[in-house]
Amino acid sequence: MDVQDGSDVLGVLIARASGRPLETFFRERIFQPLGMKDTGFSVRATELDRLATSYLTNVETGALEPYDQAEGGQWSRPPAFPSGAAGLVSTIDDYLAFGQMMLNNGRHGSERILSRPSVETMTSDQLTPEQKAVSGLVPGFFDSHGWGFGVSIVTKRDDVAAIPGRFGWDGGLGTSWYSDPQEDMVTILMTQCAWRSPTPPDVCLDFWTSAYQAIDD
Repeated sequence: MDVQDGSDVLGVLIARASGRPLETFFRERIFQPLGMKDTGFSVRATELDRLATSYLTNVETGALEPYDQAEGGQWSRPPAFPSGAAGLVSTIDDYLAFGQMMLNNGRHGSERILSRPSVETMTSDQLTPEQKAVSGLVPGFFDSHGWGFGVSIVTKRDDVAAIPGRFGWDGGLGTSWYSDPQEDMVTILMTQCAWRSPTPPDVCLDFWTSAYQAIDD
């Protein structure tokens, strides 16, 4: 069982333990308290004109091709199975609220979303050296990263943007989010272009390098 499988199972357990659909639980416990009004597993018909088309790069021509259109696409209707591992659509403003809450150890304004110990556990490396040695994720990834509960954590500085303790994740449909406690910084990139490789494309690497090179203190 990989990380995604485990998160899917967790989503089912949350729905059953709470006695309500997973999206309802997310909305009541996370999205509404954080003001994340545009985040969910689908988009209302009246809001589809705000949803950007998702693209995929043609490996032979290098051209961008539509991967998922807003009208009639994946997020134009509720999913048959709301996944605990993936499938949410959101905006930068909503994602920033979530990333800032995590950076604030679970607090959003006067609201306590998660306890400080919970966030500390989520953002601590939970893998043993033996587990990392047999991982098939990305060759060399765990030389400088660890895995907490739902997020990756930088454990070794081998790049200007690789600050130990920085946590977040890169989504396969072209999103990238990290919160950095040391720099008190939340950075988000949305490219709308799905990745064919588990390694983030050059635009992501350029983005992170530029974000950290802009620090002036």
